[in-house]
Amino acid sequence: KWVLSLYNRLIGEVRENIDRYELGIAVSKLYDFIWDIFCDWYIELVKPRLQEKGSASNVAAQNTLTYVLSNTLKLLHPFMPFITEEIWLSLPHNGESIMVSAYPEYKEELNFPESVRNIEFMLEAIRAIRNRRAEMNVPPKRLAKVIIATADKALFADKEPYFKRLASASELCVVDSCNDEGTVRIITNACEIFLPLADIVDTDAERERLTKELEAAESEIKRAEGKLSNAEF
Repeated sequence: KWVLSLYNRLIGEVRENIDRYELGIAVSKLYDFIWDIFCDWYIELVKPRLQEKGSASNVAAQNTLTYVLSNTLKLLHPFMPFITEEIWLSLPHNGESIMVSAYPEYKEELNFPESVRNIEFMLEAIRAIRNRRAEMNVPPKRLAKVIIATADKALFADKEPYFKRLASASELCVVDSCNDEGTVRIITNACEIFLPLADIVDTDAERERLTKELEAAESEIKRAEGKLSNAEF
C-alpha cells in the first residue's frame, strides 16, 4: 500500500509536469522514485517475502513489483523510449508494445495515507540508526539491540524483521519510555531510539581511536601556536 500510494502520487505529479512542459522536473521525480523508493527501499523490504515461494504473500509481492515497475516504465517511456520498451516486453504485459499502451492515470483508490505514514516513520527510524552507526564507525555486521520508545507502540509492533534486515538489529524492543544509561539516544519525529553502547562500541578500540584523534589535534594546536608566535609569520 505504501509503494502503490507513492507510485500513484508520482503519476499525478508527472502528468501535471508534462502538461506544463516541465520535462526536467518530471524526469527528476521519476529518477527519485525509481532509485530511492522502488530500488533502495521497496525491493529490500520485500526480499524476505520473495523467498517464501508459493505463499500468498510471495504472490502479492511479485504482483506489486511487476505492476509498479511496468507502469513506471510507461511513465518513463517518453523520455527513454528504447530501453523502457525492451524491459517492459520482458515483464508480464498486455499489448504488443509499450508505445501503444495507455499512459498511467491517477487513481483515488490507490491512496493509502495511513500506510504511507506508518512506513515513513519506520524508514525515518532506520535511516537515523544507519546514520548514527556510520558516524560512530560501527561495521554493518555488528548487531545491536534497538529499543524504541514511543507513545504509539502500534507503529513499530510488527516491524522487527525490517530493523533486523536494514538496521543491523539483533532484536527490537518497543516500549513506552526508556531511561537506560549506557545507550546512544536518537530522536525522530515518531520516537526515541536507544542503542546499547556495549552492543555497538568496542570500548578499547574506541578509546584508542579517540586517543589518536586527541594526539593529532594537540599536535595541530602546537603547530599553529608555533606559527602564530612567530612575528615574521
